[in-house]
Amino acid sequence: MGDEGLSLRDVVVRRGSKTVLDGLTLTVPAGQIYALLGGNGAGKSTALFATLGLLPLTSGQVLVDGKDPANRPDAVRDAIAYLPETIALYEHLTARENVEYFLSLAGQSRPKAQIDAAFAQVRLAPAAHDQRLSTFSKGMRQKTAIALALLRRTPVLLLDEPTSGLDPQATQDFHALLVDLKTKDVAILMVTHDLLGAIDVADTIGLMVDGKLASQWQAQQASPRFDLQSLYGAFTQARLGNTPA
Repeated sequence: MGDEGLSLRDVVVRRGSKTVLDGLTLTVPAGQIYALLGGNGAGKSTALFATLGLLPLTSGQVLVDGKDPANRPDAVRDAIAYLPETIALYEHLTARENVEYFLSLAGQSRPKAQIDAAFAQVRLAPAAHDQRLSTFSKGMRQKTAIALALLRRTPVLLLDEPTSGLDPQATQDFHALLVDLKTKDVAILMVTHDLLGAIDVADTIGLMVDGKLASQWQAQQASPRFDLQSLYGAFTQARLGNTPA
């Protein structure tokens, strides 16, 4: 994996007369987790779509592992594993069949032993490996999708509300996986409403308001890692439609 990570520099995205991203700048180095918070309509998901190269930029630049999606869209998508809030896996296929199919599409087929090891890493029970996705809970689907991301071995991971609908144990397991991925030099950008979860795992927390990065906090070495009162106050103001001071 490369060591470039992910960066958005002065990114502006307009849809008609509306400015959705307004000079957004953020950096996610390899081996770090960036949690991006904000109210509905703040532009968080648009930032993910711009990173994937699915939206044209009005101005600014996105770099994924040193590559610009405007010039090298295929190379950028090869460098990204994307986990949307609603996971697009095939209901009639088993967990193993889903993983094998999507790996083959990416030209990255893996032997059975490696797939089993990825399932073990995400704590998907062995009995579930060959069950159809139609029988799975959301947590089990998340684990299948993360196993796929692990097997793709991409330098950048994008997550859109990854813990939405998960029970506390599944959320804890998911966060442990993210911390493990950090050790493999993966740059992780996570869009979330889960402030407490972000505090647990993020190296940097950013708060978006009206398409801009209104505030940003860096984790401290000593405990507590973040000033919860400051974060909560800013997050609450943003959800009420006010710009944090």
